[in-house]
Amino acid sequence: MEAGEGVSSATPTEEMNGAGNLMDFLDEPFPDVSTYEDFHTIDWLREKSRDTDRHRKITSKSKESIWELIKSLLDAWSGWVVMLLIGLLSGTLAGVIDLAVDWMTDLKEGVCLSAFWYSHEQCCWTSNETTFDDRDKCPQWQKWAELMTGHTEGAGAYVLNYFLYILWALLFSFLAVSLVRVFAPYACGSGIPEIKTILSGFIIRGYLGKWTLLIKPVTLVLAVSSGLSLGKEGPLVHVACCCGNLFCSLFSKYSKNEAKRREVSYYFPLKTLWRSFFAALVAAFTLRSINPFGNSRLVLFYVEYHTPWYMAELVPFILLGVFGGLWGTLFIRANIAWCRRRKTTQLGKYPVLEVIAVTGITALLAYPNPYTRRSTSELISELFNDCGALESSQLCDYINNPNMSRPVDDIPDRPAGPGVYNALWQLALALIFKIVITIFTFGMKIPSGLFIPSMAVGAIAGRIVGIAVEQIAYHHHDWIIFKNWCRPGADCVTPGLYAMVGAAACLGGVTRMTVSLVVIMFELTGGLEYIVPLMAAAVTSKWVADAFGKEGIYESHIQLNGYPYLDVRDEFTHRTLATDVMRPRRNDPPLAVLTQDSTTVEDVETLIKDTDYNGFPVVVSRESERLIGFVQRRDLTLAIKNARQKQDGVVSSSVVYFTEDAPQLPASNPQPLKLRRILNLSPFTVTDHTPMETVVDIFRKLGLRQCLVTRSGRLLGIITKKDVLRHMAQMMNQDPESIMFN
Repeated sequence: MEAGEGVSSATPTEEMNGAGNLMDFLDEPFPDVSTYEDFHTIDWLREKSRDTDRHRKITSKSKESIWELIKSLLDAWSGWVVMLLIGLLSGTLAGVIDLAVDWMTDLKEGVCLSAFWYSHEQCCWTSNETTFDDRDKCPQWQKWAELMTGHTEGAGAYVLNYFLYILWALLFSFLAVSLVRVFAPYACGSGIPEIKTILSGFIIRGYLGKWTLLIKPVTLVLAVSSGLSLGKEGPLVHVACCCGNLFCSLFSKYSKNEAKRREVSYYFPLKTLWRSFFAALVAAFTLRSINPFGNSRLVLFYVEYHTPWYMAELVPFILLGVFGGLWGTLFIRANIAWCRRRKTTQLGKYPVLEVIAVTGITALLAYPNPYTRRSTSELISELFNDCGALESSQLCDYINNPNMSRPVDDIPDRPAGPGVYNALWQLALALIFKIVITIFTFGMKIPSGLFIPSMAVGAIAGRIVGIAVEQIAYHHHDWIIFKNWCRPGADCVTPGLYAMVGAAACLGGVTRMTVSLVVIMFELTGGLEYIVPLMAAAVTSKWVADAFGKEGIYESHIQLNGYPYLDVRDEFTHRTLATDVMRPRRNDPPLAVLTQDSTTVEDVETLIKDTDYNGFPVVVSRESERLIGFVQRRDLTLAIKNARQKQDGVVSSSVVYFTEDAPQLPASNPQPLKLRRILNLSPFTVTDHTPMETVVDIFRKLGLRQCLVTRSGRLLGIITKKDVLRHMAQMMNQDPESIMFN
């Protein structure tokens, strides 16, 4: 509608006093109305209402013509198309990242002469000169010292390989931190704390943007390949969310509705569950087609144990759960303390130097130990592995009985050989190294996941415990605890299972997951029959860790960064009321409000300029304070700006009104401005005596941005999400000012 339309039939007097059909210019939407500013929380109820109106409009139009029917069908299927595209792209990226990490990790030690783009394992796959004892050695793969000097042994070759290992690690990490710093600052870290906050309704523009999607996979490959104690699983969640955001922007159904993009947090309908399942199916099919692990399987650490577990083994499994809980507590407290120091001291101003220093220390200490030199994924895979007849690992150096005549898959427990004892002290050193270095690595300005490092700590501890139990059972099989289930010459203890249980325990201690953790372990290993040991360890780990604090590592980083996130697991048991939390407080200035038909454009613009509130309540008059509705600051700003440009007669002295009919004004007054279309006539309200326990529950379950406090219809104050979080922090004796964002 043009500015002159809708008023042409009215007389000049009627136009001025509002008796005529004054234009509501919002009958036609204009850009950016109902959108949100950066670092603000969305209004879930308004977004849901807008989507319902959109769907109703499409349904009614679909009966008008075939074309409208086709458009409605395309709209209905757009969600499935988005899921298909997300599955294809995220599955492809995951496969490519896995292959690239394997190649670049091996590049630090040598190169494949037959095809330089082959990793060590791929290079030796086709060789006819490998043996079972030395399956990782073939003429096609040469270490750097052998390639440059022709020598494979000796101090000179070792020093050269050592030096080049450190050099490659420094190069990879420098490229990673430089790309993040220059092109995509949001590509750093795990991404999961921010993703959880975004899904809860917070706006962080650019965090799921195109530059982040482009840079994060590249820097993730570089960071993992550098040998730093970090993983790629957490950052892959961030990458997948970037894929989702990219494809959502192609469909107006999602691009124009922030709540529709986030149907996985506060609001999780059944259709979203099915679509998530479909996206996972497509991603799994794509990953299987790429076959990055080279074993035609989808799991990263496939295991196949040939021995059942016994009830007596629940004792060491539970002890591993205790270790996982203690490790999780230690890691969270130490890492948060280090990250807080990084934020509050000069250290945070030199992210590149920090990454280079940590990389140099990591590479310097990791190379001498074979269990820290290799990639963490390879280490976990070896620790999970069951020792068969063809294994060449040090961990499988058992003393064999020459009279043994059993099938290959039923090898009995045997006394440990020198290789096993040598591996044990190397693993003990690796455990200490991983525990310490991961604390300083997680949270640097590069992509850094925590799943794999946490699993590595648990797997090392578990394998050590498993070997100890195995040897005790072998040498003391007549003890009462072993007599019933561990006969001489039987295979009764599987050290690899202990590594798997330990990995689950440590991962649970850090993340505080239980059910989902056990499912993740199934996905990673395929070991479905070991559900009870995994559950016992995961639950014990969570109980022990919760005794020292309820927050997992991601929730702790959310608190550290001050993100406005209401965790569904937080319990509020204090006996406070809405009147204790609402603003304005007793000595504060009165609440900033708008009246329904007596505020001028200049008054509104002054109020917007002098305050930084997200919105303003609209009342009948300042005397009655009777609530009419609520208007968003951004909508108000855009509406006035658009009216000044497109509607004739709107000046600073024009009256803004939110009623259906214009107020009765003198003929000499300028044309009033109708803004009823941007007014929310049903803002969520509570009374001043509503318990805060109920208010917190309402904010959490409805995803509210703010609610108004009334008494008998009269406006008393307002409670925002930030106020709720501050109050909860205050009740828990924490710093309420740590909530930084609105």
